[in-house]
Amino acid sequence: MDGKSCCAPSSGRDGVEKRHDAELPVSPDAGSSEGMVRLDGGAFLMGADDPEIWVADQEGPVREVTPGPFWMDRCCVTNDQFAAFVDATGFITEAEHFGWSFVFLNQIPKAHRKRAVPITVQGTPWWARIEKADWRKPGGPGTNLQKRGDHPVVHVSWNDAVAFAHWAGKRLPEEAEWEFASRGGLEQALYPWGDELTPRGKHRCNIWQGEFPKNDTGEDGYTDTAPAKSFRANGYGLYNAVGNVWEWNADAFSPTGRVIRGGSFLCHHSYCNRYRNSARSQNTPDSSTCHTGFRCAMDIAGL
Repeated sequence: MDGKSCCAPSSGRDGVEKRHDAELPVSPDAGSSEGMVRLDGGAFLMGADDPEIWVADQEGPVREVTPGPFWMDRCCVTNDQFAAFVDATGFITEAEHFGWSFVFLNQIPKAHRKRAVPITVQGTPWWARIEKADWRKPGGPGTNLQKRGDHPVVHVSWNDAVAFAHWAGKRLPEEAEWEFASRGGLEQALYPWGDELTPRGKHRCNIWQGEFPKNDTGEDGYTDTAPAKSFRANGYGLYNAVGNVWEWNADAFSPTGRVIRGGSFLCHHSYCNRYRNSARSQNTPDSSTCHTGFRCAMDIAGL
């Protein structure tokens, strides 16, 4: 497949990577493996060559890769976890610093849509640059985190994610680690649970159903982010490795972009079917959106 752009708009800001290590404290619980799963690593087949791949994203060729042992978060970092980080450090995200972030038009409260500023990003007019949209206000003004404490934090840039990981005594996963973990031990399967999107008619991830971008029917139970521990875990115990929110990885995708993995609740087979184990895309390290979050990895002590 080719020709269609990804559903993750870039900010067009300065695109600079920023390190916060020297200016941030470290959590008293830094290095804790609570909420993580230990993975032994080992050789696996990374990438794909099937008709579903996006050639321009360099999903292929299939090649053998051997990550070492590591820890991986079972779930994406949640709003409650990120709030604890902010409370402890006073950290200000880039969306807050710049004063705006990207919100999908349908996520904006109807009372505020008239003031939204739609933009066209490589043919994606369903995005709007919203003033004062940030991790506390995921749909922009008029929205909040009520009943969303266990949802993945969004509107976080790669730089923000790296800062959180430093505070937690962790790091962002390498791309090979992320795909190894997402596959859950299944060799060359399309999804973390196998090759069928809805086995026995059961939804296994949070993506778009209906006509994109006009109507998400919510057949999987959600038309926005889902709690980070939704659906059934994969064979390694990871939740929502695909769908729900894009996840920042440590690796560079291009000279100006960092890898994002897993797709989001906005992915749909008619436009962006990147809710697959091998799918990959990118965004600039200072970009933030309503459908991008992250999970952390950690080295195993003594190895």
